[in-house]
Amino acid sequence: MDSERDKLAALPGIKIGNPALYQEALTHGSSITQRSGGRDYQRLEFLGDRVLGLTIAEALYTRHPHMDEGAMSARFNALVSRARCAEVARSIGLGAHIRLGKQARDDGGYLSDNILGDVVEALIGATFIDQGFDGARALVLTWWQGLIDDSHGDARHPKSALLEWAAAQRKRPPAFTIIARDGPDHAPHFRVRVEVTGHDAAEGEGSSKQAAERAAAAAMLQKLGLMQ
Repeated sequence: MDSERDKLAALPGIKIGNPALYQEALTHGSSITQRSGGRDYQRLEFLGDRVLGLTIAEALYTRHPHMDEGAMSARFNALVSRARCAEVARSIGLGAHIRLGKQARDDGGYLSDNILGDVVEALIGATFIDQGFDGARALVLTWWQGLIDDSHGDARHPKSALLEWAAAQRKRPPAFTIIARDGPDHAPHFRVRVEVTGHDAAEGEGSSKQAAERAAAAAMLQKLGLMQ
């Protein structure tokens, strides 16, 4: 337990008072059995989602005094999106700390945008309970450092850029669909289609679902004239 705590505490911004809260935040439902008991991260994720939203909204309001409501809304939606939360998780190496059941682990759950994003929010929720709002706010600002101040988005993350554009255009979020999965389990190949209301679909390929989605998003951005 001490080694796990030390590894988690080494992540940027994490300060652990009550270790049990953080273990809960890292626990996916697939790892809980009748014998092991315990809770998964869902309740903490619910709380952390609200803390994240308030922190990002306040930061946008104070750091961008000339940004109008529409622009703030678009930027907010991009910054708190599941894709952005997952990118933050990957940037700090969070996947290695998530507690998954065998099947979820074999299926690559530690690479899933949904799971990574949920765990980021759960850790924010755990920090809120453990350290109070100021501590949780500091954690968010550490993990989202630089992203809030970049009012033009991050071109390295096509999914987030596409989501931000769709929000600014008052469109529904882009819809990603896996249209093909080939290859053996140890070396899969995915093909993904992305659809945006009012535009032709675009497709992308990659060695993971996430990589194929990024490629599809980049292809859509090119069609829209937003990426060279």
